[in-house]
Amino acid sequence: MNRRTFLLGALALGGLSSLVSRLQAAENLPSDVIKKIVKSDAEWKALLPLDRYKILRKEATEPRFSSPLNHEKRAGTFACAGCDLGLFSSKTKYDSGTGWPSFYRALPGRVGTKVDTFLWRPRTEYHCIRCGGHQGHIFDDGPPPTGKRYCNNGLALRFHAGVAP
Repeated sequence: MNRRTFLLGALALGGLSSLVSRLQAAENLPSDVIKKIVKSDAEWKALLPLDRYKILRKEATEPRFSSPLNHEKRAGTFACAGCDLGLFSSKTKYDSGTGWPSFYRALPGRVGTKVDTFLWRPRTEYHCIRCGGHQGHIFDDGPPPTGKRYCNNGLALRFHAGVAP
């Protein structure tokens, strides 16, 4: 199969953008495993407190060192504040010194990525795979075993204490 045949087939099976999203986030499970939540901007604005709405839906960033989750050390799951889908295990949280909750690995199939060029330098942004809520950015300065730093807005998360996945 040549590239042209492959691309035409991909278009016929649901669109090239879906394929690109899956390739960019190879750690994700197929999108049909997690049912997506789709709401209008007005619905999200009515459901979320303004500070969370600005981060999750408008890609804002909270001030450094402002989140109580930065100091959360109990076992449990960090979930999307928009839809409550678990995104990170407490086992992968670490103190990056940046002022935002940081993780070296997301739970499989729970985040999607896209390139963010807002500050003129491409960065990898990540979001909740179920509701599309903006979480933060991924950097290549994290600890082993992944070398990744998922730098998360604390207001984009909720913490559920308990057994960590």
